[in-house]
Amino acid sequence: MAHHPAPPVAARRPHQLTAHGQTIDDPYAWLRDPGYPSVTDAEVLDYLNAENAYFETVMAPHQPLVERLYEEMRGRIKEDDASVPQKDGDWEYWTAFETGGQYRQWWRRPVSGGADQLILEEPALAEGKEYFRLGALAVSNDGRLLAYAIDDNGSERFELRVKNLETGAHLPEVIAGTLSEIVWTADDSGFLYGLANDQWRTDNARLHRLGTDPADDVELFKEADEGFRVGLAETSDRQWLVIATGDHVTSEVYLLPAADPLAPLKLVAARLPGREYDVDVRDGQLFIHTNDTHPNFRLCTARLDTPDQWDELIPPSDHFYMTGVSLFRDFYVVEGREDGLDQIALHRYEGGAPKRITFPEASYAAGLGDNPEYAVDVLRLGYESMVTPGTVYDYHVGEDRLEVRKVQQIPSGYDASRYATERLKIAARDGTMVPVSIVYPRDFPRDGSRPLFLYAYGAYGYAIPPGFSTGRLSLLDRGFAYAIAHIRGGDDLGQQWYLDGKLDKRTNTFNDFVDVARALIADNWTSAGRIAIAGRSAGGELMGAVVNSDPELWGAVIADVPFVDVLNTMMDASLPLTPGEWPEWGNPVEDPAAFALIRSYSPYDNVRAQAYPPLFISGGLNDPRVTYWEPAKWAARLRATKTDDNLLLLKTNMGAGHGGKSGRFDSLREGAEEHAFVLWQLGVEG
Repeated sequence: MAHHPAPPVAARRPHQLTAHGQTIDDPYAWLRDPGYPSVTDAEVLDYLNAENAYFETVMAPHQPLVERLYEEMRGRIKEDDASVPQKDGDWEYWTAFETGGQYRQWWRRPVSGGADQLILEEPALAEGKEYFRLGALAVSNDGRLLAYAIDDNGSERFELRVKNLETGAHLPEVIAGTLSEIVWTADDSGFLYGLANDQWRTDNARLHRLGTDPADDVELFKEADEGFRVGLAETSDRQWLVIATGDHVTSEVYLLPAADPLAPLKLVAARLPGREYDVDVRDGQLFIHTNDTHPNFRLCTARLDTPDQWDELIPPSDHFYMTGVSLFRDFYVVEGREDGLDQIALHRYEGGAPKRITFPEASYAAGLGDNPEYAVDVLRLGYESMVTPGTVYDYHVGEDRLEVRKVQQIPSGYDASRYATERLKIAARDGTMVPVSIVYPRDFPRDGSRPLFLYAYGAYGYAIPPGFSTGRLSLLDRGFAYAIAHIRGGDDLGQQWYLDGKLDKRTNTFNDFVDVARALIADNWTSAGRIAIAGRSAGGELMGAVVNSDPELWGAVIADVPFVDVLNTMMDASLPLTPGEWPEWGNPVEDPAAFALIRSYSPYDNVRAQAYPPLFISGGLNDPRVTYWEPAKWAARLRATKTDDNLLLLKTNMGAGHGGKSGRFDSLREGAEEHAFVLWQLGVEG
């Protein structure tokens, strides 16, 4: 690295954490600004800015490659793209981009005919801002009013506004600090929402009446458990408002008449540790989707007057993982996964065999799209695969027929026949078979000579679908194979798959990833040191764990907003997410075994004197999910400890949060930077 400038060196300052008789040194604890979420400490900012300046200097010679990749990626995006209009009441709604536009415009038109109406213009709201994100958005039942929430710094503390769609004027009330859905009452005189508390947790549901001071809003529900979060919804028939509270493993649901939001809350079933359930209503009958008897969930029904007395309608299955149920007037839809592949099945209330919607490929991602109306005979669906661009279908229920409404356009051209995809099964070290979705050029030689990009997440029961990516084509067209490892910790193969990668089984996630990589090497897909790996957030924790355990396998590592200071974060109950995360990771404050386990794998705590692969680490100054100091501390400790001369870059977005840059083209440029880093470090021609 003699040709690079010297990287920043963070000061080491004595700081210790003592718990359960153990003392841990944390010399970079000072990088956490004591005034967080405000970050004004001059030394902290100086260090982050120095790292950003180093990043810019080192990457400067590679800007032509970044620009080339960016133009490729942008060329695959239809700039004036629009969604397929969808009917909701008297209107059809859709979104559209203008050529060159970073953000969407929201449109509607009368079903009966008439002019298109621009109801919300994100570009105008985002003008002059480094970051912009539209959060919750809800049109009133009569179509006259629009309530929406915006975040303009990435902190995920939203400001709620209300717009009169007939006049275009905004109502005077503005509600700051919201963090929830927005649900209108039946008469449109007000709406339900939730505020974030000082710890960035939604522990409440509130009712706002239009024309009144938000300070006088009625608190309908207050959650006492600091680990639970409150969410809002409405039933499919819009007759009931839903207030749900829960953490990662336990839930509790209340119902309110949409026509009388000040009525007493109707509790469906009191919380039981480890029981999750969600509820919808049809003609006074509750439909309850729950994991109370089996991790793969079942469907029950109950009467409104005895909501906690459940009768089984669809039993659970070891083979089929029921992920959700959607009610419509004449039928209901069960979504799930079988052998890791998405399934959609229609059921009639009167009984009979369900009808599964069939799709043409052996590996794909599919699910219900936007279906706001209750009485329908056509369902909107989404479909894609690793070689098939995103496709919007209308499924005609009575005819059992799929109608293509839109196929993702790639203006620069795309020929699916140039690529092939497979679904592999790879044995982990304990014998568990781990699915891997892989896509590659058809002329890809299986001789170990080519690079491979391996992605995974592996947490929170979140499955990574084998979907389509235009950005990925820049790697495939340069000879890469691209693989997704469906490791334990996600729910790709069912809820048990998730349970087998959390708490005291967390290391299964890391082992699965390493074992997949070693098997791909053994099977000549690639070779050691020719694998680029990437993960974001909890997937960044995965990156940190596997570079500590098996650094020689990786040729380049992308760790975006990585959750790497796991022990310190889980020990600090004042942080926004920590109490709600204990069911996922364990509570090291109270449990010595959880403390010991987390300490054994926490990436920051396990950096050691060894050679590490090239690393590209990102963070967001305003990120409330993975605080900026986690990647900063990790990068500092790696710089001070590692024995190699491989490149380590830390880039902190000083005006963004967990998702990075918000505009569709700004985010593309960040992807181009990461791809350029990978190509550079693996020695692949750009």
